[in-house]
Amino acid sequence: MEDLLQVGIISQTHGLRGEVKVFPTTDDVKRFTKLKEVILDTGKEKMLLEIEGVRFFKQLAIIKFKGFDDINDIERYKGKALYVTRENAVKLNKDEYFIADLIGIAVHDEAGGHIGVLENVITTGANDVYEIKLDDGRDLLLPAIKQCVLDVDMENRRMSIHILDGLL
Repeated sequence: MEDLLQVGIISQTHGLRGEVKVFPTTDDVKRFTKLKEVILDTGKEKMLLEIEGVRFFKQLAIIKFKGFDDINDIERYKGKALYVTRENAVKLNKDEYFIADLIGIAVHDEAGGHIGVLENVITTGANDVYEIKLDDGRDLLLPAIKQCVLDVDMENRRMSIHILDGLL
């Protein structure tokens, strides 16, 4: 399992005083108001950034980091990802999982036979869709609904599914 969970990507600067617009990769953009710090992955290193202020514009968070007071200080981090540690992650309800934890999980059919690996989770308006690479090379797009996802065993990294008629 991943130690760090992505919560956003710096999309662009905002104004001249070092603020940035962050595209959230988390379900709730308002969660940034509860965070005190995030980890910036520069590609070469990971930097701990203290959040000084947060406000919102449309679907974006506008964040001011402590020590970054000028557009020139922060501009080089456009396109870089922001992470939190598991300790700072949101608490999950029953049958909720972090996408990072689901990627790579073994997928089995109702009889217990291995049929593939979960490669991606596509977030849609209604429900997530699991992209599964089947053992025979085909891709299966499976809605993440109770009728299809029978069991998820994170400890053993295993998912049991039922494939509805017409999905294959």
